[in-house]
Amino acid sequence: MRYQIDVFMTPAARNIPLDSLSILPASREPAMNETLDLLARRRSAPPMAMSGPGPTPEETDLLLRLAARVPDHGKLTPWRFILIEGDKRAEIGSAVGDIYKALNPGAGAERVAQERALFNHAPLVVTVVSRAAPHVKIPVWEQILSAGAVCMALTVAAVAMGFRTAWHTGWAAYDPRVGDLFGLTESERIAGFIHIGRSEAQFEDRARPDMDQIVTRF
Repeated sequence: MRYQIDVFMTPAARNIPLDSLSILPASREPAMNETLDLLARRRSAPPMAMSGPGPTPEETDLLLRLAARVPDHGKLTPWRFILIEGDKRAEIGSAVGDIYKALNPGAGAERVAQERALFNHAPLVVTVVSRAAPHVKIPVWEQILSAGAVCMALTVAAVAMGFRTAWHTGWAAYDPRVGDLFGLTESERIAGFIHIGRSEAQFEDRARPDMDQIVTRF
């Protein structure tokens, strides 16, 4: 399986070969009841409530490998990963804050500071980039859905590993100047910033949909 990762991280962490990592034995299959329980209790946590330690390089590699195991019609791999961690979080956040300030010259110092700290809370932020493009056989929409599946698979895998997560977008995910900062091509879009960290705080579950209102049976 091949997928592209761009990493904003310390040089030492870059020296770990991806193919040398093996954490989860192939024979280890979680019981179905554990899987259902995980899906039932998974909920987002605010990045501001997160802290470290974050995933180790080995754990991060496993998370990405699991996230990449999603439906991908045509085996196009229409997504890639950009990792933001370590000191790069403040550096990237500062640049994003500058863009926000330029877009909102009337914004107060506190609001701008919030944007500068966008990536400072969780120890790891995985930017999932959709690179859907016209194809002779595979609709662009299916490629975009595959990127969304990557985001969800990553959040579930991280929760299963004991972390808390938040899948965020916001203005930064759609601003072309932020896209330039991340090195996005003209056809690429940010599907989500997946914040991964730890938090002992307990958050109330939000109201979930009424199944009677959204289910149609034929």
